[in-house]
Amino acid sequence: GFKVLASASHYWPLEDVDGIHEFRDTNGDIVEGMVNKGIYVTEKKGVTFLFFGSYQNSCISNPEVCGPEGVTFSFFWKTQDQQTKFLPASGGQVISSGFKICSNEGEGSVEFYTRGNAMMKWKASFSPPGPYWTHILFTWKSREGLKVYVNGTLNTTDPDGKVFYDYGEPSANLLTGTESGQSKRYVNGAFDEFIIWERALTPNEIEQYFTAAVGVQVLLSSTLPWSVMTTTTKPMLSTNAYQPIITNLTQERGNFHSPDTMLGYLENVSYSLPNKSLSENTALSLTEAFLKAIEDFLSLPNWLDVPQTAHIFGGLIQTIDSVMAHMAHNLEESSLPLTVEGMSSVADYTLVKMHPQALNLSHYRFPPRGQSYISIPTEAFHQKAWITIVGLLYHNMHYFFHNINPMDTKIAEAAAYKGYMISATSYLISIKVEPLPKLSHNLSGSPLITIQLTHKLTPRQYSQAVNKSNRVHLYCAFLDYSNGTGVWSNEGCVRDSGDLNYSVCLCNHLTNFAILMQVVPLKLTRGHQVALSSITYIGCALSIFCLTITLVTFAILSSVSTMRNQRYHIHANLSFAVLVAQILLLTSFQFNPGTVPCKILAILLHFFFLSAFAWMLVEGFHLYSMVIKVFGSEESKHLYYYGIGWGCPLLICVISTTSSLDSYGESDNCWLSLEDGAVWAFVAPALFVILV
Repeated sequence: GFKVLASASHYWPLEDVDGIHEFRDTNGDIVEGMVNKGIYVTEKKGVTFLFFGSYQNSCISNPEVCGPEGVTFSFFWKTQDQQTKFLPASGGQVISSGFKICSNEGEGSVEFYTRGNAMMKWKASFSPPGPYWTHILFTWKSREGLKVYVNGTLNTTDPDGKVFYDYGEPSANLLTGTESGQSKRYVNGAFDEFIIWERALTPNEIEQYFTAAVGVQVLLSSTLPWSVMTTTTKPMLSTNAYQPIITNLTQERGNFHSPDTMLGYLENVSYSLPNKSLSENTALSLTEAFLKAIEDFLSLPNWLDVPQTAHIFGGLIQTIDSVMAHMAHNLEESSLPLTVEGMSSVADYTLVKMHPQALNLSHYRFPPRGQSYISIPTEAFHQKAWITIVGLLYHNMHYFFHNINPMDTKIAEAAAYKGYMISATSYLISIKVEPLPKLSHNLSGSPLITIQLTHKLTPRQYSQAVNKSNRVHLYCAFLDYSNGTGVWSNEGCVRDSGDLNYSVCLCNHLTNFAILMQVVPLKLTRGHQVALSSITYIGCALSIFCLTITLVTFAILSSVSTMRNQRYHIHANLSFAVLVAQILLLTSFQFNPGTVPCKILAILLHFFFLSAFAWMLVEGFHLYSMVIKVFGSEESKHLYYYGIGWGCPLLICVISTTSSLDSYGESDNCWLSLEDGAVWAFVAPALFVILV
């Protein structure tokens, strides 16, 4: 990594200036700068800025001069205040006539320009750094376009670019600040380690440099004193080195209100851990403080408003793995075997450092008790040196992995059912062993990892799963970080046994595991669809015809005695309710769910079918009145009957539509939703009528 740094064309370390001074290094000029292990620049009076001299006709000011080798620009960056509202073209910006990097309204971006015959612009956007040190690096080559790396990992690209006629400032100066007003250049943020290579670094070189850059460990919080800790090949005994981090984790609790900001803070904590040994008590204190910070993260109030929740939590789990693995690796070796274990609201956890010979059982199991666990055969631990084991059983993390698009996973079986979302349906369990255990490459061989997970179905998931018209797919899946972000995959895992209550998986690797569920409705064959459609149309048409004749008959016979006329009134109202319901039912087939007409028809269908049941109840009351209670049965009960027949259904529909209007005509057909319980607004009154 330091060899990559030594090959840079221009390098400004920005670590020796205290206040505003002029100084020169071997490759470039810094005319002004206020530095305190980085540069804080504000928007108020007394503003300071950096001005990097002139680079006329160089690769920096004119990318076409770079040739096929391209160019690389690298720096560490953070904004001073996450809540700052950046003014147009004035927020956190580094610019030359060849490129600019800026942050405006919550979006960071890199723009790259070429002059001459090829008047082109490339632009790539990324999440701005926030108030924590973040490494930004971008490369440009004429054939590959623009690539932006954040913290050593490829983040976004623009390979093609587009024709563009406005190239920023005409000057060839490399500077920080706004695009206008030469005397008023300012940046809201801090910068460190400006480096330019007049060639495009390879991804391997970028990773090597970033590893070396953060190898000189720096505590990444403005509330802490700066402390430089040199990386060594073997951890040095110093448990006190972790105390500032534990203190900072405690002090920062409750100070974050944005998931992105807090995730950036937690990631920077993982980068800032010193490569020094720690005692069992220190490891326990750090674990508890870190998991309490994770608890705060999970408790943030606005998760429903955050897009790409699964992506964010994939990054969070990777950060937790990194911190826990670091602690396990650096546990003191003087008193092996050593175990740090405990429980928190976030997870059950264990950190183990021991010799494989200390395993007297046929399997290592985490957690040792419970119905959800991971089991590793002892024969897989083939190393003679000590091993480290990190185990985590998360209590609530699975709730945040819901509505995952199957096209965003590496599960081929799930992707075959495009459009049917996937959700985690078990606890998330994680285990990491170093050195890696020796496992069978073939899932039919041995040894293999056994994972048993109890399903944690929500009421909606359970109702979908037991619905006979659905097919339930359960996948043994894990978070695959091979491309830099956590993507669900089932490669190297197979579901060996289980039912709707639990699953047993066999896998040939270790990572974070969970059971994912995908519910796919069973589709009728074309023949069945035609048959059911024909029965419906013919049956409803016949019913409508007969009901019409019935109503006409009642109208003709309406001149009979009062007693019989009352019965005819009941029959007529019942027939009318069923007739209108049948007509509305046929009409509803012409509209798609989710449309306004479909929603209106669903409400009307609810009312008229309820009315049909209500008038059947009236019929029962009237027969009871005639046959059992003979005396006094002649008096008219029209008012009561109409109140029951039309009033009660109207009242039920008003309450139902007021409380859950979204449950009408939204899924499959123009009727009440079967998934969220709204259909009980019809089923319950109907059952009551039948019981009476």
